[in-house]
Amino acid sequence: MEPTFSFELTLNFDGGKTMVSKNLMLMGLPGAGKGTQAEKIITVFDIPHISTGDIFRAAIKNGTPMGIKAKSFIDKGELVPDEVTNGIVKERLMEPDTKDGYLLDGFPRNMIQAKALQEMGSELGKSLSAVINIHVDPDSLMERLTGRYICRNCGATYHKVFKPTKIDGTCDRCGGHEFYQREDDKPKTVKNRLDVNLKMNTPLLAFYKKLGLLHQVDGNQEINKVFSDVKEILNKL
Repeated sequence: MEPTFSFELTLNFDGGKTMVSKNLMLMGLPGAGKGTQAEKIITVFDIPHISTGDIFRAAIKNGTPMGIKAKSFIDKGELVPDEVTNGIVKERLMEPDTKDGYLLDGFPRNMIQAKALQEMGSELGKSLSAVINIHVDPDSLMERLTGRYICRNCGATYHKVFKPTKIDGTCDRCGGHEFYQREDDKPKTVKNRLDVNLKMNTPLLAFYKKLGLLHQVDGNQEINKVFSDVKEILNKL
């Protein structure tokens, strides 16, 4: 007797087009434009934006099992362990609005979390489709992030390169001549942030490159051109 085989394939159809789930992760150093691109991706592809900050707050507010665990560490001023962070992400990925895809932002942050994401993706049938890295040279980011200054009199915000005052040293709004920089915008603080993120991102980028999931996008371009490149990658998935 000839052996018989049974196959089951589930597809979503929309207007005659096969809809492939877009399970995405967005990476990039501070100032690379991740937030702007995330907004465009979730609008065009109609998938939820899953940022770790948002889901932590939601899990704690809703009193989920993992939210309660996370709160117990936060209340003591301790870092939330990877296993709890992983659990909160898994709870979020199990929500019905992720059935056609999701955009992860801020997770994973280390290799333990990355490997946990691979496992939960396989278990839930929601494995990553692509990792998009918005690449901008750190020197360019230093210029972007340290250029902001504020009028001490009225609070108007300027940037040395992208939005300077019309008259050097004079506020356009109030005519004041005193300006200051926030601590977060000072070169030493910015360099430290970039160094920490570079150290954290480098092994993750290598991991996803090895898996064939990594796509690099030039973030030095105009915002809409960056998104055009992102969209081209995603439309080919």
